[in-house]
Amino acid sequence: MNSNDDTRRHILKYFYDRNASATSQHGKKGSAVKISDAKHDLKELHQLSQQQVMSNLTYLIDKGWINKQEVEKTVTVRGGTIPSVVTWYEISSAGIDRIEGESEFTVGPKFSGINITATGQNVITLGDGNLVDARYARLHAELETLRKAIVASPQLSPTEKVDLVADIETVKDQLAKPHPNRKVITQLWTAVETVVTSVGLIELVSQVKPLIQGLIAR
Repeated sequence: MNSNDDTRRHILKYFYDRNASATSQHGKKGSAVKISDAKHDLKELHQLSQQQVMSNLTYLIDKGWINKQEVEKTVTVRGGTIPSVVTWYEISSAGIDRIEGESEFTVGPKFSGINITATGQNVITLGDGNLVDARYARLHAELETLRKAIVASPQLSPTEKVDLVADIETVKDQLAKPHPNRKVITQLWTAVETVVTSVGLIELVSQVKPLIQGLIAR
């Protein structure tokens, strides 16, 4: 067993209990919580240090068991207003399933029941049950990094985030094929690149773009 597993269980159970007793999403009785309050509560409940909370919370977020949401608001100061971003943390549906077990609402892996080995492909099975052709594994990983940056960006509206994430997920789905649809990928990536570049995610775009170009040129 990993030495951090007990800590991760304590953190996930804390968010689960908070959600179960919540009367709102934000606020004192909310399902979501600020990091300062989470650190304080977990220290009192389980004597966890700030370092233990942060390092293992990062792991749980990356695994999709905790959601991280940034909410932008306007703060009034002398002479005008300034934007302020508040970050909230909340258990995800996957995190709830982790504790309660699967329900009738749990969606199984996309390729469940298909004999993948029969395709003759060199395929990698990801932690979420999805697949990627081994030739495109790096592109898939870079797209996932970009997706997370989009979700966390305070410069994008929720509607923009949904559109971009949907397009990225469609491109990632194409990477399970031995011959991805180049036309679909080109069209979607062009739209994604334009928007994410405009909000400053240039470095991440530069990681994805040459891999997309290499795929299209095959």
